[in-house]
Amino acid sequence: MKIKLDENMPSRLAEMLSQLGHDVDTVMSEGLSGRDDDTVWNAAQEAGRFIITQDLDFSDTRIFAPGTHYGILLIRLRDPGRIALTERVLVMFAVEDIENWTGCFVVATDHKIRIRKP
Repeated sequence: MKIKLDENMPSRLAEMLSQLGHDVDTVMSEGLSGRDDDTVWNAAQEAGRFIITQDLDFSDTRIFAPGTHYGILLIRLRDPGRIALTERVLVMFAVEDIENWTGCFVVATDHKIRIRKP
């Protein structure tokens, strides 16, 4: 899967997901840190990447309707420290059929995953 990690995700997650066979890019490695959400979104879409973020600006499914993009994983943890975020994403990528998340809007909390499909 082609993935873009938003700047609010742990940077070491990029290497870990790459080791699982994913093509991972980060907002920071592209020099997009601090840029507005539209710029980050456009970069992800132009590159055909599924974006992983904590940014609630990407949560409006009227704007980001499933099937109109390459996919969004919105992480919403109670205590979103680097370790908790990394562990939650790695567990999902180990046990879920994430290849079927392309084009979907996915929200992951501490104990639940909701998937809106096209």
